[in-house]
Amino acid sequence: MAELSRDRLVIAGREFSSRLIIGTGKYKTYEENAQAADAAGAQMVTVAVRRVNLTDREKPMLVDHLDPKQYVYLPNTAGCFTADDAIRTLRLAREAGGWSLVKLEVLADQKTLYPDMEETLRAAKLLIADGFDVMVYCSDDPVFARKLEDVGCCAIMPLGSLIGSGLGVQNPVNIRLIVEQSSVPVIVDAGVGTASDAAVAMELGCDGVLMNTAIAEAKDPVLMASAMKHAVIAGREAYLAGRMPKKRYADPSSPLAGLI
Repeated sequence: MAELSRDRLVIAGREFSSRLIIGTGKYKTYEENAQAADAAGAQMVTVAVRRVNLTDREKPMLVDHLDPKQYVYLPNTAGCFTADDAIRTLRLAREAGGWSLVKLEVLADQKTLYPDMEETLRAAKLLIADGFDVMVYCSDDPVFARKLEDVGCCAIMPLGSLIGSGLGVQNPVNIRLIVEQSSVPVIVDAGVGTASDAAVAMELGCDGVLMNTAIAEAKDPVLMASAMKHAVIAGREAYLAGRMPKKRYADPSSPLAGLI
């Protein structure tokens, strides 16, 4: 158990005790978002730079409810459909808040919000050359995941299923392949719907889970945030413990020989 207390997620040299990252969209209020972040035990929150008010004092501001001194803000490029838009958005975020650790996502279309991997790879190369630490949303393709790591991304973030779908991890084989080949953290990003989905991702060996809709659109977001916290912890502990092998036939807990 002492080893578990020292178990940390390290991204681009930053150390986190929590392996659950939550979003800041779709909540009814910033107050509810803050309560959920607290219940989740999150230390990092992802922020859609194009949608969340970070600078206009005339309107409610996220930073008044989620203290940037308490939470690591992870600016993301939600809503960007080209590499150029994503790069421009993150450069503006760096100017506004000094953020260099960022989440890159370049989407292919409005219907699926599936990542455009060619544009994602191009943007990643340019952002890393510009001094950004890039955590990258990607498909569950092990080949592209390796390419993204090779160009210098500090975390690989394959989708579990489509953004906001709540379908859970649809391709556990590919997620496991990505985990096995990666030397940087692998964080399932998108598709988690409930606590068991988060536990599955962690049991596959992922280093963390990022979610937004699963918490924000729950009937009780704060309670769901707490459930997700425990699910991520349970999944991590189960992975570290090493599950029993699956068997085709029964294997009794007590020996059958020597019965009275």
